[in-house]
Amino acid sequence: MVEAIPSWTDERVELLRRLWEDGLSASQIAAQLGGVTRNAVIGKVHRLGLAGRVKPNGAGQVTGRKKVETESEAAVALASEQTISEPPAVISHRPAPSFPITPPPAAREPNGLAVSERVTIMDLRESMCRWPLGDPTSPDFRFCGGRAITGLPYCTQHAQIAYQPAAERKRDRRVAGIR
Repeated sequence: MVEAIPSWTDERVELLRRLWEDGLSASQIAAQLGGVTRNAVIGKVHRLGLAGRVKPNGAGQVTGRKKVETESEAAVALASEQTISEPPAVISHRPAPSFPITPPPAAREPNGLAVSERVTIMDLRESMCRWPLGDPTSPDFRFCGGRAITGLPYCTQHAQIAYQPAAERKRDRRVAGIR
């Protein structure tokens, strides 16, 4: 047999209004009404426009929130909440490494890589730089293949490009007009 779900009759709505104005929580009201959930009570309260609540008579009740003592403290608290200076910088799980400066070898292409260092995905090993070169859809696509810095996927040259300090990235974005 199907159990009837209590509907919001005029009497139940009136009882809901009274209990809400008395300051009872949605859970307490649901328990007193019976047959409805806390969420159903909250939904009905919002549909009825009962968002404002009458405060209980107990003036000395502790609500768990810290009371702001003066107007100046309230203004400072409000100002600190409203002003956000700048979004926090993204912090990597490891710091940017310091890169050893190596003199460039004599036999290099215009892009700065030696011809013999360019490798395919099949020739790429763990100790090799994984910096992509060219269009991945073209048959001559390769990876740098130079000696990777221990613990990083790139060689010194490409790591300097990939891992820039936050202040330097920010400066470069401003110069380029990107916000």
